[in-house]
Amino acid sequence: MSEKEQVVTVTVDGGYQPAVVNLKQGVPAKLAFVRKSEQGCLDTVQSTDLGFNTELPLNQTKTVSVDTAQAGEFTFSCGMNMVSGKVVVK
Repeated sequence: MSEKEQVVTVTVDGGYQPAVVNLKQGVPAKLAFVRKSEQGCLDTVQSTDLGFNTELPLNQTKTVSVDTAQAGEFTFSCGMNMVSGKVVVK
């Protein structure tokens, strides 16, 4: 990570690794999701808190931007809300 942009890779394989992503407030950020599992509900990642809902193709990187203007904890989850992770901005 640099002071100009934060990029964190999240591996999707039966869950999210890392399950908690720490980001610095005010520095542009992206989450790069890579789905390694064919498990059904993990083919989508969504976050009402962060404003994204995207399909995750198997073994491909899908990047979403994260607004880091406000500090706080924001959740993301699979399409069925069974598996979740968290973004912490501080």
